[in-house]
Amino acid sequence: MQIDILPRWLRRTMALGVLTVAVSGCSGADGAAEPAADAAPVDITGAGATFPYPLYSRWFEEYNRRHPDVRINYQAIGSGGGIRQVQNGTVFFGATDGPMTDEQLAASPEPLLHLPTVIGSVVPAYNLPEVTERLNFTGPLLADIFLGRVTRWNDRAIAAVNPGVALPDRDITVVHRSDGSGTTFVWVDYLSKVSPAWKEQVGVGTSVKWPVGIGGKGNDGVAGLVKQTAGAIGYMEPAYARQNGIPFGAVQNAAGRFVASSIESVTAAADGAAATIPDDFRVSITNPPGDAAYPIASFTWLLIRERPDDVRQSAALVEFVRWALTEGQRFAPELGYSPLPASVVERELAALERVRVR
Repeated sequence: MQIDILPRWLRRTMALGVLTVAVSGCSGADGAAEPAADAAPVDITGAGATFPYPLYSRWFEEYNRRHPDVRINYQAIGSGGGIRQVQNGTVFFGATDGPMTDEQLAASPEPLLHLPTVIGSVVPAYNLPEVTERLNFTGPLLADIFLGRVTRWNDRAIAAVNPGVALPDRDITVVHRSDGSGTTFVWVDYLSKVSPAWKEQVGVGTSVKWPVGIGGKGNDGVAGLVKQTAGAIGYMEPAYARQNGIPFGAVQNAAGRFVASSIESVTAAADGAAATIPDDFRVSITNPPGDAAYPIASFTWLLIRERPDDVRQSAALVEFVRWALTEGQRFAPELGYSPLPASVVERELAALERVRVR
């Protein structure tokens, strides 16, 4: 993904993990808002995924310029927390990188709409001061590292896919998420597809029982632990790796090619998915076919209550989501995300009509 330096405002908000913005009704000629004289503020709270947080932060900032009468407070607490809080009614909307299960949906007190907002990726990021080349990983190798089967950086399995690289004789420290996380879901969903041992011993979920390693809360927590621990490897959204100056590896895809995460390779992963996306938008696109596809890519979703009691909040949120799915998509590439296919956006805008706004 093509970003090298994150703006100062984004570094601050990513570090805090919480963003509150006042976000109005109509905009002026320059796209900035003209505040409505008698409009009372609308307060909306949301919580969930850290994976899309850099982009959500940018969206809230940009929407603020256009709509200062709507206040959105979003807490990046992880997908598991976002699901629980929207189910419990403690937030107005949730966000997740792993779609809710049938059981979770059945346990929710009201219907929840899954709406993909953007396409992102998860990367294996590592701290090896001695190595300057980008490392290659296969899916089974990553599974064996996170299963605790490969424990040294100069293991022959790592050397085999990195010919000519002087690998250090150093212990591997595995870093994983300690909280319920959609980033975890994407990571282990991929590992389960490429490693029978992982599927049998660990499986898939926003939280799993980790065989080895230490835990960090949020993408920023994992990035912090990897950055301060020589020999560490963890998984995170690329923006967090870049913000912290942590290198990340290329991963062998289903076509046998080693591909690093980029706008183009993540878009390639989503190519063709539009025709197979179900009506509820819950779909996995990890380990897709295609020579250019990065294999650990995923949609990330907003969880919208279809029948909320507060229709004023609902109307304001729906208008924000319309903007994010259309105009807001242009901000995705500069932060390392891939925009949604137009055909998916069209279906989502139609699905938004199910949300009660009056």
